[in-house]
Amino acid sequence: MSEPVVQSIRDGAVARIVLNRPDKLNAFTQAMHEGLRAALDAVEADADCRVLVIAAAGRAFCAGQDLSERIVPEGAPPVDIGAALARDLNPLINRLRALPIPVVCAVNGIAAGAGASLALASDIVFAGRSAKFAFSFTRIGLGPDGGASWMLPRLVGPARAAGLALLAEPVTAEQAEAWGMIWSCVDDDALNAAVAQTAAQLARQPREALAITKAALQDGWANTLPVQLEHERTTQQNLGFSADYAEGVRAFVEKRPANFERTR
Repeated sequence: MSEPVVQSIRDGAVARIVLNRPDKLNAFTQAMHEGLRAALDAVEADADCRVLVIAAAGRAFCAGQDLSERIVPEGAPPVDIGAALARDLNPLINRLRALPIPVVCAVNGIAAGAGASLALASDIVFAGRSAKFAFSFTRIGLGPDGGASWMLPRLVGPARAAGLALLAEPVTAEQAEAWGMIWSCVDDDALNAAVAQTAAQLARQPREALAITKAALQDGWANTLPVQLEHERTTQQNLGFSADYAEGVRAFVEKRPANFERTR
């Protein structure tokens, strides 16, 4: 792999995007963001893609922003970080959250700063036992980005979110699982297999139902209960007329696995 970001050939219904700057711990550069945009364009255009896996090459998932791109000559104006976020990181996080298929993330080694935010923007996060998450923005004089200030309190609660963000101390994969930050911590040598098994399981599920479920879980954080109940009523009504639902009911009654491939 020679490009900053590589989307491998789709394996069945599973697409895979790999961060590939292992010598720089996969730290974000503008070129990497451009590669991610192109990869996500391809995923969104592929009607047969049902799951996206995000992984990384080398010994780290992503060390955050490559700060060498932020160094300017003495006397020159500083980099406009806000403009860079508006151009690169914010659209990336929004796209992953809005993607109508599940996003499964495999975290190996360190996931720091924007790299940690990228992982948490995924729907299901696996981490190797030696992995760590660090929200170390304050250590370089910045505040959170990539949606970390929005995601952390919702995932781990305000007290732990404050400790993680203000103290900027790393949290282990085991702690992250115990706190509800990620789905599962697994042995390092079992990480790829666990992600592949979960991606394959999701790829067999009804695509529309997964998309609606993903959106409902996100909307529910902001909605009142009456609003969310009405939203659930509408989506259940619509899904109740689908071929996937008919196949799911038939399979349940006939005591066999459902075949949603034929009902898309």
